[in-house]
Amino acid sequence: MNITVYCGSNPGNSPIYEQAAEALGKWIGSHHHRLIYGGGDVGLMRTISRAVMANGGEVTGFMPKFLLQREDGNDAITDFEVVPDFATRKTKMAELGDAFIALPGGPGTLEEIADIISWVRVGLYDAPCILYNVNRYYDALYGMYQHMVSEGFIEAADIDRLVLADDLEAVIAALSDSE
Repeated sequence: MNITVYCGSNPGNSPIYEQAAEALGKWIGSHHHRLIYGGGDVGLMRTISRAVMANGGEVTGFMPKFLLQREDGNDAITDFEVVPDFATRKTKMAELGDAFIALPGGPGTLEEIADIISWVRVGLYDAPCILYNVNRYYDALYGMYQHMVSEGFIEAADIDRLVLADDLEAVIAALSDSE
């Protein structure tokens, strides 16, 4: 299974975020899945990609060319591709993904998972979207989607493929349900 993971280019303020990224990476690698991610060798991106590789998995990363001037790309992974821009990266990551997970991250992570949630909602993709709710990070975002339902902007069925997973076991269960 190709598992697309969106996550921070920073590690966050608590070690719990890196621990969660490492545990998820170990699980992906040891179960012989492929990580699809943004290609960075920084923050949680570095943590998860190294954990996948160290545990026998494969990793594909896509790094926009201009971003290489700001942060390190991870050319020690299975496949590393420099792409022209963010739009190309998002498209390639989406096309390869069988499931999508958002670990904690910043505005880029939020944008990427919001795009996927929208694309799944309109039928462009048929895959689970998992908010890995480490340290209750995504409570407010999930609440916002529920608010959209209660205010009549989307139907409850529109977020049926959106999973709020509070721990790795819930992430694994959501991935198993999609196989």
